[in-house]
Amino acid sequence: MKSDQSSTCRAKRLLHVAAICAGCFLATGAIADERFTLTSPELTDNATLDSRHAASAQDCGGKNVSLPLVWNNAPPDTKSFAVTLFDPDGARGLGVVHWVLYGIPAATTALGDGGPPPAGSIGGINRTGKDGYYGPCPPHGDAPHHYVVQAYALDLAADALPAALNRDALIAAMKGHVLASSSMVVRYAR
Repeated sequence: MKSDQSSTCRAKRLLHVAAICAGCFLATGAIADERFTLTSPELTDNATLDSRHAASAQDCGGKNVSLPLVWNNAPPDTKSFAVTLFDPDGARGLGVVHWVLYGIPAATTALGDGGPPPAGSIGGINRTGKDGYYGPCPPHGDAPHHYVVQAYALDLAADALPAALNRDALIAAMKGHVLASSSMVVRYAR
């Protein structure tokens, strides 16, 4: 009889522990779902870019269409966003900047496929020395390059930063003002 009571008590304790652990798992899952995330409606992380996103100049084979991006769960104190596209494989490992966009209003949660930048946002300087999106154009025969797309939620007002920042200057200006960031990697080769 004592053995049966002991087994029953042990089973109840295990069920109780299992219920607590399940609750912890569900709570952890809910927290994970509330993180700031960056996605694309047409691309998954580590996907290969469609050639239309490649540069249209220098026989790059593309149409220079900027990537469609969506971000979710920005921290409540977010006042603006910034987005960069960087190829760490470019320039023989020194990296190439393809897109810098900042001062994106806090109400914005997406960038359209090839669409104009949101009103009020500021195009930073890309590899060409100009603002705007400049699509990938890795050398013929190179292994696929990796393109890091990064979104930043900032505590800076949309008009807080000056125009014409390159990626390095933007990163320096954002130091201490990034509330959250998220990234994805896409690939492209010719």
